Amino acid sequence: MGNKRLASQPNNAVTVTEASSSTPISAILSDNILSVREGMGGSSDIIIRESLFAATGKPMAVLYTDGLVDVTAVNNFILRSLMGEPEHIPAEQDPLEIMKAYTLAIGEVKQVDDMAKVFHHILSGDTVILIEGSVSGIAASTKGWKDRGVSETSVETVVRGPRESFTESIRTNTALIRRKIKDPNLWIETFQIGDITKTDVMMMYVNGVAQPTLIGEVRSRLKQITIDGIFESSNIEEMIQDQQMTVFPTLYNSERPDVIALELLHGKVAVLVDGTPFVLVAPALFESFLKASEDYYHRIDISSLVRVLRYIGFLIALLAPSLFVAITTYHQEMVPTQLLISLSAQREGVPFPAFIEALMMEITFEVLREAALRMPRTIGSALSFVGTLVIGQAAVEAGIISAAMVIVVAITAICSFVFPSYDLSSAIRILRFPLMALAASFGLIGVFIGMLLLVMHLNSLQSFGVPYLSPFSPFEFDKQKDAFFRFPFKALFNRIRVEKKTR
Repeated sequence: MGNKRLASQPNNAVTVTEASSSTPISAILSDNILSVREGMGGSSDIIIRESLFAATGKPMAVLYTDGLVDVTAVNNFILRSLMGEPEHIPAEQDPLEIMKAYTLAIGEVKQVDDMAKVFHHILSGDTVILIEGSVSGIAASTKGWKDRGVSETSVETVVRGPRESFTESIRTNTALIRRKIKDPNLWIETFQIGDITKTDVMMMYVNGVAQPTLIGEVRSRLKQITIDGIFESSNIEEMIQDQQMTVFPTLYNSERPDVIALELLHGKVAVLVDGTPFVLVAPALFESFLKASEDYYHRIDISSLVRVLRYIGFLIALLAPSLFVAITTYHQEMVPTQLLISLSAQREGVPFPAFIEALMMEITFEVLREAALRMPRTIGSALSFVGTLVIGQAAVEAGIISAAMVIVVAITAICSFVFPSYDLSSAIRILRFPLMALAASFGLIGVFIGMLLLVMHLNSLQSFGVPYLSPFSPFEFDKQKDAFFRFPFKALFNRIRVEKKTR
């Protein structure tokens, strides 16, 4: 956290003056217009409409950014209202008060007192109205830019359950959550993070459900961020997480409003960032990444079975290659005789040890996976499918890789897609390689040492004061209702208890 900057500024860079941050609005309208034009560099998308305020006859200016406002609202509810003289206006009343009380047909208006706020509102999609002789202005909410709209989830797909997902508009996202939780205690606090981008970041929680210590800790960490720009929720996640040196995610993220609503009812805090469809949740526990929203939309027995399969898939994805390398290299006596004969026959012409085989296949699969993500969608899936089949079959026929190793790597790859969270899958992909190295060096003893170190590391992690392995370690009996198995839905609303403050 602390004093982070996105990029160093070259010596010949043109810097924007900071005068606007403390410059009050002038009573002379032409000076204000000149300040806006110079501050914006004469940008063509900054519209300045000069006219007369019909109610008083004084010159005025309407300023907004083309493309960020609803032009129809500006024309019909601001320009037409201000340029048409209303009736029954008290004599000698302040022009700004006349605008707010009699003329402006806009729901949300704010008073601005300095040029920094003028720039902020103009660049945020609001319309600013300045008038001759007044040292204040009015900012009217006219946001109306084009966005993607609410669509079906693309990452967290489900068979049964809501299909709507968050969008890049932060106000759309808050509305989607409020549709789920119609309670006045659902509170939102807004921050502007980024010295240049001034990105809107919102903290959302259910007052009376979330612990005050947790709310205060999230608020404090958000306020401590100093950086030039924020573009995605991952930027916030990186700067407010408890520990940087870990491959495991310590903040949960989701693109589904129903998931975030359920987490809020559990007493957690959500962090929304403008410009991204992924919402952060704090605290995040290890067991949270092995749950899916669909678990709560199926019968208890089916949901519990699927969740158990995820834990089994987690162990297979993490340990299968390293166990195969350790057993075939050091512990052949553990393999049944018939299977050992078959494996030996397959490896008879293979020039590499099992570790090199596994390493080559894992790296090849990771390259294919990354290539499939970056390729156009029309050929990405075909590349992944055909590439895996062709390369695997060709490697076996060429005697470079044994067929058994291809099977192990394929099963490992399939199990890595079982997790609902992509972040946990990435962590497992990273950990797989050092475990294979330990297996190749020390056999099963190396695997056990690696797992011991991994469990110790997980036990040392916290997420906003909550132990990462909770409720397994420390073991909490009353929290087991939604950990390994799923109990009936009415028994699931347990609230996270913050143990201590970590910062």
